[in-house]
Amino acid sequence: MKISIVTVTYNAERFLANCIESVVSQRHPNIEYIIIDGASTDSTLQIISRFNDQIAKIVTEKDKGMYDALNKGIKMATGDVVGLLNSDDFFPNNDVVGKIAQAFEGSNADILYGDLWYVDQTDTNKALRKWKSKPYQHGMFQRGWMPAHPTFYAKRELFELYGYYRLDMGSAADYELMIRFMHKNKLKSVYLPELMVKMRAGGMSNSSVEARMKANRADLEAMKMNGIKYPKLAAFLKPLRKIPQFLKL
Repeated sequence: MKISIVTVTYNAERFLANCIESVVSQRHPNIEYIIIDGASTDSTLQIISRFNDQIAKIVTEKDKGMYDALNKGIKMATGDVVGLLNSDDFFPNNDVVGKIAQAFEGSNADILYGDLWYVDQTDTNKALRKWKSKPYQHGMFQRGWMPAHPTFYAKRELFELYGYYRLDMGSAADYELMIRFMHKNKLKSVYLPELMVKMRAGGMSNSSVEARMKANRADLEAMKMNGIKYPKLAAFLKPLRKIPQFLKL
């Protein structure tokens, strides 16, 4: 099985090498690695150039933001399955992609997701939050549940059939797409009970109280447009579900 992995970059010099190294060191033999850069002005492109022979496709041009760039990468992908790895995140070991491929082949699923750790930016062995998921059952989004988007992999043709990331949803674009695929269209998913990604703490939706409030409003809109019953209740439950992630350290 061919797995396409898309990394979106913009002035990502601080942690990018760690991200790329974690992809190119994977033992799975059939990986298509795509990097979409938003015309970086720091040393991002120089870092990428060190791995030219291990990256299938590199694009550098101005874009309309992360999700526009991610859509570009997905449209360029030729793999059976597409996932992403953010430029400051990394795979915790060399077998993650192989296990993703095995789980898809063994389940005939359309979608896969797994577990994620938020880690300290410099000491990546220090977990600040552990996001352990569970097998999906229809209706879980209505109770505030969601999978960790950095662990979300989907068959490539699903994007053509059901749409790409919406550019009008702000930081909720990933949440909206997962609801659309899993809840609204009831696509078959499989949970991989493995730590798939270590994610450095921080992020655009949590950068300030104002950003978090804006993200919450976008989450509510995503619920409404995809048929979530009692969206205000789901929006209330969604942050509460994150509390146990801080207690499993």
